[in-house]
Amino acid sequence: MSKLFTPLQLESITLKNKVVMSPMCQYSAHDGFANDWHLVHYGSRAVGGVAAIIQEATAVSPQGRISYRDLGIWKDEHIPELNKIVRFIQKQNSLAGIQLAHAGRKASVPIPWNPDEKLEEAYSKWSTVAPSPVPFDKNYQTPKELSVDEIRIIVEDFKEAAERAVKAGYDIIEIHAAHGYLIHQFLSPLSNKRTDEYGGSFQNRIRLLTDITEIIKINLPKHVSLWVRISATDWVDGGWSVEESVELVKILKKLGVEAMDVSSGGLVPDAKIPVKPNYQISFSRQIKNQTGITTGTVGLITDAVQAEEILENNEADFVLIGRELFRNPYFTLEAADILGDNIPYPVQYERAKLR
Repeated sequence: MSKLFTPLQLESITLKNKVVMSPMCQYSAHDGFANDWHLVHYGSRAVGGVAAIIQEATAVSPQGRISYRDLGIWKDEHIPELNKIVRFIQKQNSLAGIQLAHAGRKASVPIPWNPDEKLEEAYSKWSTVAPSPVPFDKNYQTPKELSVDEIRIIVEDFKEAAERAVKAGYDIIEIHAAHGYLIHQFLSPLSNKRTDEYGGSFQNRIRLLTDITEIIKINLPKHVSLWVRISATDWVDGGWSVEESVELVKILKKLGVEAMDVSSGGLVPDAKIPVKPNYQISFSRQIKNQTGITTGTVGLITDAVQAEEILENNEADFVLIGRELFRNPYFTLEAADILGDNIPYPVQYERAKLR
C-alpha cells in the first residue's frame, strides 16, 4: 500500500487516505446560501474518493465575505442546505470540512469572471474593516480600523459560526488565517500597524487567531477536528515569516489544533512568489519537523507520483489538492490505479474499475 492510500489517524477523526480537497471559492451563493451547484461540486469529489473535503471560505458575517456571492454561515437559516452537502459527502465515506473565514480588507470585490461589474451599495458593496487602515491595493477600499470591541464581536462571530458548523454535521472545522484575509492581516506587521493589545509584538499580532482558536475549541465536540490554514510566509522582507509560523503553530498545537494546512502569500499584491510544482513544501516540512503537528501541504500538486514522493520524503502528512480536482474530480481513484493500490469504488462505478 502506498503512503498516499494509507489511512491517517488523528485524535478526532480518521482520513481513509491522504488526499484532501483544498478550499477554493465558487462564488455561486446567494445571500450566503449553498445551492445545487455546491452539492454537485463537492459531492462529485467525494464520489471521486478524496479522504476529506474542506469547503471553500465560508463567511462568519456578511461583512466578512470576499464577494457578495460567497458562502455564509452567519445565520441559522444557512444550516439546512449545508447539511445536505455534508450528508452526501459522508455517505461516500469522506469527511466533510468547512473553512470559516473573514476577508477583512480584501472583502467586497467583484466575482472573478466579472471583474468590471459595478457593485451596488448595501447589496454587492459594503465598507471593509482591518487591523489598520491600510488598503490591499490601489483598487481596493481603505478599510476602517477595527476597535477592540469590534474585534471581540468578530471573535464571537467565529464562535457562533463554528457552533452552526457542528449543527450542520461537519467533521472538520478549519480557521482561515491565510492568503491575506483578516486573521492573516493581524498576523503580519505589513498590514497590522496597531499599538494596542492586538498589534506590535508577535504575541499581540497572533492574539486574534489564538482568541478565535480558544473560543472554538472550548465548545467543540471531541469528534470534530480543528484545523488552521496559514500562509507560512508573506514572501516579503519585514513581513510574516516561516520562523514566526513555527512559533505560532507550537502555540496552536497546545490550544488543541490537530492539523495545519500550510500555504503561503496573499497579503500583498507585489510579492515575488516562485510559483512552480512543490514550491511550498519546504514550509510544511519545517513546520511538521519543528512542531510535530500533523501537517498538510498545498500548491501545484497535480499527479499521484508527485504526491507520493512528498509523503515518502516526510515533507507533509497529507496533501491538499485544488485546481487538479477542478480538472478531474476522480483524481484520487486514478491515483490509486497509478500507484497500484486497490481501493473501493462507489458501487455504481465498479464496472469502470481498472484493477
